[in-house]
Amino acid sequence: MASAVYPKALEAFLKADIDLDTVAVNAVLLDLATYTYNAAHDFYDDLTGVVGSESGDLASKTMTNGVFDAADITFSSVTGVEVGAVAVFVDRGGVASADNLLSYNEFTSAVTPNGGDITVQWNASGIFSI
Repeated sequence: MASAVYPKALEAFLKADIDLDTVAVNAVLLDLATYTYNAAHDFYDDLTGVVGSESGDLASKTMTNGVFDAADITFSSVTGVEVGAVAVFVDRGGVASADNLLSYNEFTSAVTPNGGDITVQWNASGIFSI
């Protein structure tokens, strides 16, 4: 699985339940030995294998021609197990069962944290498209 938009996010977009202009969008690093993408996952509480802390709000969000993009992000002082993906989600204030999962983005190669920063450079074609 390379990357995907969670189907429940697509459903929420169609129902106008998520407005990416107005919600806080964050990201989190994932350990692929513990987490496997599942199209039925819909909220943050479905994630396992979270490594380190959540990012802050993604900056410079854009939505153009069905493509969502934002500035690259840096996770500071990451320790723990090997990281193989990042999940993007709506942060509704710390209630994991209400934080909509948006996309799953797998890295081309895994990264082993060493206490330093991990910078996620989004694909040149955007984070995800619908």
